[in-house]
Amino acid sequence: MGTAMAPSRSPTRRAAVAPATADVGMSWWQLTRLGFVQAAIGAVVVLLTTTINRVIVVELGLPALIPGVLVALHFAVQLYLRPRLGHDSDRHGRRTPWILGGMLVCALGGLGVAASIPLMARDTTLGVVCAALASMLLGAGVSASGTPLLALMSERAAPTQRAGAAAITWILMIIGIIITAATSGSLLDPFSFERLIVIAGGIGAVGLVVSWLATRGVERGARPVMSEVRATTARASFLATFRTVWEEPAARLFSGFIFVAMFAYSAQDLILEPFAGIAFGMTPGESTTLSGAHHGGVLAGMIVAALIATRTGQLRQWAAAGCAASALAYLALVASPELASRTVFTAIVIVLGLANGVFAIGAIGSMMALTGDKTDGRAGLRLGVFGAAQALAYAIGTMSGAAGVDFARAVLDSPMRGYLAVFGVQALLFGGSAWLALRSASSEQANEVFRQRGDLLQAVIQ
Repeated sequence: MGTAMAPSRSPTRRAAVAPATADVGMSWWQLTRLGFVQAAIGAVVVLLTTTINRVIVVELGLPALIPGVLVALHFAVQLYLRPRLGHDSDRHGRRTPWILGGMLVCALGGLGVAASIPLMARDTTLGVVCAALASMLLGAGVSASGTPLLALMSERAAPTQRAGAAAITWILMIIGIIITAATSGSLLDPFSFERLIVIAGGIGAVGLVVSWLATRGVERGARPVMSEVRATTARASFLATFRTVWEEPAARLFSGFIFVAMFAYSAQDLILEPFAGIAFGMTPGESTTLSGAHHGGVLAGMIVAALIATRTGQLRQWAAAGCAASALAYLALVASPELASRTVFTAIVIVLGLANGVFAIGAIGSMMALTGDKTDGRAGLRLGVFGAAQALAYAIGTMSGAAGVDFARAVLDSPMRGYLAVFGVQALLFGGSAWLALRSASSEQANEVFRQRGDLLQAVIQ
């Protein structure tokens, strides 16, 4: 803010910004290749949240709290490491070494969690400690690879490409998760600890190869961050730079939006299928099919939003629309038992998936816009701040959804009312998220108007 009032700085700033935007815009093939890195990250992480989760609870007969804590630790380390490593990648200047190095750490963390399972079978305490350390290593790898990856895409994608880039990234991540779950599931039979470790190592190795091929040559000849800004960023400490970013009203508001929206989104992970069984008597197979229909709706919503958002509307408006539609879908879920129709209930779940997909594209695209439109060399740190908000929301939301159901069921003396109470809270959270998304958009517009008026004032003074 202080330098904005110096009349002599205006020509210099315009000259510095020009090289940063001259060659913005990757090819769609390059953006798709980078999306495969996110698929590789998701493939490594999903082994912890699905297969290893089940092995700990079923094969080892240990409390479900243990895998819950492991997943929470994986997210907890990201609260600091995402902003910190994003800042470090800003100072370094090139994102690819961070992406590949982070993917290596991610693969080692996934292998470490798998290797701790047989140890857990012999010595529970020692095995849990080792699994906890490996989970934190996994979270560090996700931070080191995922944050610079999104920063690279944000800096290089043209504004009209951001919705499509967000869709590619999320869709490929889901595809990677689906392929990994199906492949590892078939290879694990007959189950043994040795097979689990080999599969974890294989997934990590494949992820490394995919990431290397996906990033090879992408940064070569792509737009450089201005040398003047790069030097300033390199000299600044992490805390000083963090404070500078956090002082931006749009960044704070958008971080709040990400936290509230992702909290609401993640809270449904552990409760939708049990609710289908309790409220509508669905079998495990039927509720699993219902979950698949929800994910299909998410994919459809992302594709539709990506196609339309490139032509009309602001990305944060799409995010707000997705949140508002999700809130209405949750209110419909609250009313669904009274309708006593499986067909209507299934339709509501599919509509919820569509709304979640629209929200996801708007949110990710908005993150890219908030970082890609800046020319201060802090894309990694900004995305790290937003990623930390997301990680905190997931860590709390995943466990709070199930805990909230238990609490509401005890207070209301009805399992059904417990689920409906949580759905009602999710509707409120998504409604608040829609408001925050619109507020962050208006705040960013106000900042831009203020900046432009400042430039005009400088020109008049000169």
